[in-house]
Amino acid sequence: MTEIDQRSRSVYRLISADSHPNEPPTLWLDRVPKKFQERAPRIERFEQGDAWVLEGVKDPINFGQNACAGLPASQMTPWCRFEDLRRGGWDPAVRLDEMDADGVDAEVIYPTPRLNWSIVANQDAEFHVALVQAYNDWLSEYCGHAPARLGGQAILPNRGAEAAMAEIQRVADRPGIRGFVMGSYPNGSLELEQEDDKVWATLAEAGIPISIHVSMTQEMPSSHKSPLPGYGRFFDAPNRIVQMIFAGVFQRFPKLSLVIAEVDCGWVPYFKEQIDNNYGRLREVSDFGLTDRPSSYVEEHVSFTYMTDTFAVRHRDEVGVDRMLWSSDYPHISADWPNSWKTIQASFSGVEPSDRHAILAGNAAKLYGFVG
Repeated sequence: MTEIDQRSRSVYRLISADSHPNEPPTLWLDRVPKKFQERAPRIERFEQGDAWVLEGVKDPINFGQNACAGLPASQMTPWCRFEDLRRGGWDPAVRLDEMDADGVDAEVIYPTPRLNWSIVANQDAEFHVALVQAYNDWLSEYCGHAPARLGGQAILPNRGAEAAMAEIQRVADRPGIRGFVMGSYPNGSLELEQEDDKVWATLAEAGIPISIHVSMTQEMPSSHKSPLPGYGRFFDAPNRIVQMIFAGVFQRFPKLSLVIAEVDCGWVPYFKEQIDNNYGRLREVSDFGLTDRPSSYVEEHVSFTYMTDTFAVRHRDEVGVDRMLWSSDYPHISADWPNSWKTIQASFSGVEPSDRHAILAGNAAKLYGFVG
């Protein structure tokens, strides 16, 4: 374990509810059992630059745009060398310096998406769990260096509810671990099953949020093919919310908190209107089993992180002020580092102080237990 950094905060003014590391090249090589080392994720050198080589993934996964925040646009390229990255992606002491440069008091740390997807979609249950445990061990050490400022989102295994329960019990109490992120439901599919209730019950009772980062999947990652990556991050989120509402998850577990990260939230008022409208039209002929409007479960259980969403800020009352979480996405290409406050000031003109504090820090502090 690393020594705990004492650069804590007595007051939180800005918390990023969705930031990322740049995982070190030997993270899994150093930590998985010997029998899995030849299959473990690793960085290899190619003519264009360095990239992750992942079992079951056809293309090398480059990471230049996952580490380019603050660079001139001409240098924000997909390919780069790992040694050219800022050290804060894997060195937590340096990460605090990078946060200070941006005026960020705390960060919630999610795994790099395509690395996480390769673990989520791996069907070898024993290897899957070994990969999850290696990452979570590293993450707990990274965030444990400064647990008042770094909140890790541990990966939740999805090869059965029992495996998920075991991992929650193994790492939930470690310094710096403040939640879990799931890439599919604990049962291993994209459909809810009764066995998943054990996991929701455990998380709800412990007050630990469960997150979905952008979307759920059981497909291996690939190189980016869209000419404009990231424009439709929220496409999958409504499906998962509706699944959980109409499966009665929030009704059975009224203390469960769900965070959907990096999906923005300007679309949420329209979504709430539509699910209530369709519910009202069909409730007389359908056995939904709900005791309240579908939108009420969104308003009580689901939070959303956004990076730049001026529409949502202007319509925050319809979104739900207490459900909005600002995030920097640092060190990815979407981040405004080291000028996050400049972007915030531009979009928060006229926002009352109480709403401003809730969105920028208060909601995340309450949800994840950041206490000065």
